[in-house]
Amino acid sequence: MAEIRVNGVSLYYEARGSGPGVVLVHGSWSDADSWARVVPGLAEQAGVVAYDRRGHSRSEDLLTQGSVHEDAADLAGLIEGLGLAPAFVCGDSYGSLITLRLAAARPDLLRGIAVHEPPGTSMLLADPDLRPIGTAFAGRIAAVRELLEQAESAAAAELFVETLAFGPGAWAQLPAPIRHTYVRNAPTYLDELRDPDALDLDLAALSRYPEPALLTQSDDSAPMYGEVLDLIDLALPKPERHLYEAAGHAPHLSQPEEWVRVTLPRILG
Repeated sequence: MAEIRVNGVSLYYEARGSGPGVVLVHGSWSDADSWARVVPGLAEQAGVVAYDRRGHSRSEDLLTQGSVHEDAADLAGLIEGLGLAPAFVCGDSYGSLITLRLAAARPDLLRGIAVHEPPGTSMLLADPDLRPIGTAFAGRIAAVRELLEQAESAAAAELFVETLAFGPGAWAQLPAPIRHTYVRNAPTYLDELRDPDALDLDLAALSRYPEPALLTQSDDSAPMYGEVLDLIDLALPKPERHLYEAAGHAPHLSQPEEWVRVTLPRILG
């Protein structure tokens, strides 16, 4: 177990392998363990760091309203504190929004990024043509939020998994430790939903990010993710797209060998 203190909070992290530095940023509800299936493949040729974001699992919870700005600052502090800059950063889901925010704010810390299906709902709601897609997705988020506001963590986690992340029936198929992690970290998702900036991006700032960016999605995920990636694709100077087949919202879990095969060459660059 290793910890690093950044921005007034202690973050748990795990480091493995040696070589070019890569940092893995998990999504909502989850923690560093979600990357366990891809870390061994990456660590054969890279120095890999996976960490629990503030408030999640083994990292410190300050019990105050957090923000995506704090998450991006924590990621910057982690990279600097561990001497990884310029690092390659991989983000999944909400972790992708954090990664993209860091690319916009501190491009000097990065030599490349890979992001999978960022849930940029606010970006869709701001576009009249895409608003119906964003509204439908926001409605499903609202149902999860209602349960969280009532402290129904287990019910909220199950609803999130089955209506926003993986699809009907997926909750029962998740290993028990993952279900436990989701329930334990449920309050952090409510924290994200209370942050007005959490599901948005400054595309103008992102357009100044000069390094390569791998944007990925799965062909069986919600269509809204593709729409969000299209907006990001148009903003970035050096985007590259990849489509996973039948991999869902977390290809690093469902198809770890392919995820490593797709991502590692970009990490080694």
